[in-house]
Amino acid sequence: MTIAITGATGHLGKLALAAITARGGSAIALARDPAKAAGLGGEVRAFDYSKPDAAALKGVETFVLISSNDFNDRFGQHRRAIDAAKAAGVKRVIYTSLLRADTSPMQLAADHKATEDYLATTGLATTMLRNGWYTENHTGSLGGAIAAGAMIGSAGSGRFSAAARADYAEAIAATAIGAGHEGKVYELGGDQSYTYAEMASEVSRLTGKSIGYNDLPAEAYAGILQSFGLPEGFAKVLADSDVQAGKGALEENSKTLSRLIGRPTTPMAASVKAAL
Repeated sequence: MTIAITGATGHLGKLALAAITARGGSAIALARDPAKAAGLGGEVRAFDYSKPDAAALKGVETFVLISSNDFNDRFGQHRRAIDAAKAAGVKRVIYTSLLRADTSPMQLAADHKATEDYLATTGLATTMLRNGWYTENHTGSLGGAIAAGAMIGSAGSGRFSAAARADYAEAIAATAIGAGHEGKVYELGGDQSYTYAEMASEVSRLTGKSIGYNDLPAEAYAGILQSFGLPEGFAKVLADSDVQAGKGALEENSKTLSRLIGRPTTPMAASVKAAL
């Protein structure tokens, strides 16, 4: 079976390639700039979400479509990539979607739902990996939080069933190499959920500093994110994600992810320690 992974130079793509190798497999790295993927090992092919070439997928049976980070034309890029896969004779598409993408109230879910719906019209076999939040979405800003003395957000006491990117990467590997995943939809999240306040408490414990959590109105939070350099649209999407998380949109207690990868997911405390 020949596997190819888009976004191979991104955080999740690199980890997925490594996870497949660790399981005794191999995958073609698809990257917009192949030179940046030279150090990943194995075969590298040029593949751009904006203008994908079906020739890059020649001989590929399983196409791992890691969702684009272009929020201006995400679904358009996905649609073109899927069309290229179908034209190349790909048998199955593994798509990294969003937790409960078909019903989620999150603004972030719209492109994922559209992609899933489009895949359903193609006749291709599919595996939907509906990823919950990455713990790194929170730990990535801990430096600023520690400097300011508080984490900020708009999720209130909402719980995040987050997992490390490496956990989700292993799910890609498990479903790409393993049998019986065609037609499956997996709702994925970490084994143990946490609130912002609980993460702040863990940061306090590990640093010896008093780090709290300041819950903000969505508009104020989005404004602060923009002041950090995030585009206005993306800042508003992140603030909305927090608001919806406060209503349960990012909590998932099925432990499907840990069963899929054959081990417990990475605890929040371990991710915080690694980030610090």
